[in-house]
Amino acid sequence: MSTTAAQGAGSPKKPIVAIITMFFIFAMISFVTNMAAPFGNIWGFRYEWAGMAGNLMNFLAYLFMGIPAGNMLIKYGYKKTALIALAVGAIGLGIQLLSSVVGDDIIVIDGSTPTTLNLFIYLLGALVCGFCVCMLNTVVNPMLNLLGGGGNRGNQLVQMGGSFNSMAGTVTPLLVGMLIGNLTAKTSMAEVAPLVITGIVIFIFSFIIISLVKIQEPQAQLNKVKYEHSPLAFRHCLLGVIAIFLYVGIEIGIPGELNAWISREKFEGAAAVAGSLAALYWLMMLIGRVLSSAISGKVSPRTQMITVSTVAIALVLMAIFLPEKITFTSPAIESLNIKSGQVPMKCLFLFLCGLCTSVMWGGIFNLATEGLGKYTAKASGIFMMMVVGGGVMPYIQDWIGRTFGYVNSYWLVVAMLVYILYYSLYGSKNVNKDIPVSEEPFDLRDL
Repeated sequence: MSTTAAQGAGSPKKPIVAIITMFFIFAMISFVTNMAAPFGNIWGFRYEWAGMAGNLMNFLAYLFMGIPAGNMLIKYGYKKTALIALAVGAIGLGIQLLSSVVGDDIIVIDGSTPTTLNLFIYLLGALVCGFCVCMLNTVVNPMLNLLGGGGNRGNQLVQMGGSFNSMAGTVTPLLVGMLIGNLTAKTSMAEVAPLVITGIVIFIFSFIIISLVKIQEPQAQLNKVKYEHSPLAFRHCLLGVIAIFLYVGIEIGIPGELNAWISREKFEGAAAVAGSLAALYWLMMLIGRVLSSAISGKVSPRTQMITVSTVAIALVLMAIFLPEKITFTSPAIESLNIKSGQVPMKCLFLFLCGLCTSVMWGGIFNLATEGLGKYTAKASGIFMMMVVGGGVMPYIQDWIGRTFGYVNSYWLVVAMLVYILYYSLYGSKNVNKDIPVSEEPFDLRDL
């Protein structure tokens, strides 16, 4: 065998190890993030304002950690940043676990609606977990895009990683719903303690595994690069930042509000059914990402984004206008021994939206960072800040739902989807090609 052939045979091993590692991290992100909404149902039953408070805290962390996480990526590299994130995640889940055993009898606020200390312990844990997933997100997205060489191939790897993300997202609300069963005034975080403990064990195991894996640091030399401009000097990046803010609000808001709505319905096992419906949404995202990863090598992110945003708008509008008295059942619901005719058909169109939202994260990230070159890492930090939209917009949607009706809250989702469509059609075009970006500050062939 020739030297060239030997090198060619051995070279793929390096990126494969890195790619698999990033896929695993993608799953961990979803596992932690998708605990927030169903956990919030426990607190929302006690305190009306607290239903989406944990989710808000989880995503609020992005606002404070987004840019620091991007700077960590440049200074410490992908592996160290990931290890720090995993350690922080274990601590965050530990604090949430503490809320199940401490402070339930301690009143910390006097007034018409006294609040117990354990709620604030839980919210602190949710904030710490938010720091974790922010750092992990900062690692995984640019790494996969770079390992794919950018363009369609880079987007394909992001979508494949997203499939693992959706797989974890499908399981999490389903498990929480099964553990809770029915929401009552006595339901507490102790009911879901087994899942929290499982998460802590997974974080510790992940820390050990990733510490043993060798990962190339393709942007390690960027700490020596001079940045003459901000990534926001690129119009398509600036508009993409807004798109990411709204998109994460859409992704979290659709199943989160669906979960809150159905879990409060008056039939046996409502929380379990709500968890199943949310799980179906994440299952649709899994299917969508698998399909997208299969076609992304040939179909551009822009074409995919235009298609899915248009379809999503149509699905949500059908969910809004369809009479609530029209109901349906499904194998997932029947398996829980729920009688047919108790779940509105609207829910079908809402969880089908997962097929559309599955493509959006990778598509927006790819379109917004295309052509940024050395500015990619800094742009990633800004994008992570804007993931706070996953806390802000669902919180607003939940307020609309509690005030004007759960179905009417989806008009906010329609408005956000319209902007995503605009960005896909016009806003994603790079009109700042005159700014020097040093397209390849490192050799992708060395990965």
